[in-house]
Amino acid sequence: MARTAVTNATREYPYALVAVVTGPADLPLPRDRHPAFHGCYDWHSAVHTHWLLVRLLRRHADSIDAGAAHAVLDAHLTPAHLATEAAVLADQPSFERPYGWAWLVALAAECRAAVGEVEAARVWADALEPAADVVVGLVLDWLPRAGRPVRDGTHASTAFALGLLLDAAGPLRRDDLTAAVEAYVREWFVPDRDAPLRWEPSGQDFLSPGLSEADLVRRVLDPVAFAAWLDGFWPGLAAGEPRSLLEPVVVRDRTDGQLGHLDGLNLSRAWSLARLGLALDVDDPRRAVLEDAAQAHRGAGLPALAEDGYLSTHWLGTFAMLALEPAG
Repeated sequence: MARTAVTNATREYPYALVAVVTGPADLPLPRDRHPAFHGCYDWHSAVHTHWLLVRLLRRHADSIDAGAAHAVLDAHLTPAHLATEAAVLADQPSFERPYGWAWLVALAAECRAAVGEVEAARVWADALEPAADVVVGLVLDWLPRAGRPVRDGTHASTAFALGLLLDAAGPLRRDDLTAAVEAYVREWFVPDRDAPLRWEPSGQDFLSPGLSEADLVRRVLDPVAFAAWLDGFWPGLAAGEPRSLLEPVVVRDRTDGQLGHLDGLNLSRAWSLARLGLALDVDDPRRAVLEDAAQAHRGAGLPALAEDGYLSTHWLGTFAMLALEPAG
């Protein structure tokens, strides 16, 4: 995973440049527009690939080429580069909302958590702070205007992004972000009952709308309240239903970037299923169902890391790490 991340983070082409073009001057090269995050095919994948490198340095430095990982992070996470990234985020306030936003804040939090553990982590964290502050400001402005969540299995998912933001708020000491996100979780998601989980998955999902929501609510409610909430949200869980959510997805064509999303779905499901299981009492029968399903999804998803194809390898490593370390 580390070798792939280092290679992808420095691979500039192909690159899916997302920008609002108002004139010829708005067509810069990816490296000029995004000096920190111009690899990995697209901006959000570049951001979370840097998160992956920091996580690998924190947890598995003895098992990877730490020097190569440091070289990429030192070269990309500089104050000048991240000032440019912050300016783009401020200038185009809907750019990468909410998925890329959430990963940028998650990267900043991972670097901050690594201070004292990883050499140069403080330098990276300090460099990221202005861009993370821009994103937090955008989130706090966006939530009151959003009106309702997007219940999607791709980048637009509100629940997945809010989960990452909540996880990051603590290390970044952003109590304002925690309070705002928790308020909207309680307004938008806690009232939900009998979710249409049998409708999953859609054909191009890399996230589960239902599992992302449940894992988000888990972050907000205490264990007793969450266990009760899960009864109403997912009444068939103890009986192993619906099978379409608890059994891994078969990926028929990994050369197609959209169909290849389903490999990521198996891995992101493994992460969510395992975390939901850990939130329940050991004698809760639903815990075993969730743990077995997490293991099955992990087994189905991890072999995709060995497949050829940049459309998958540019992003799957992050989701594999989440699946392998669900406690986070």
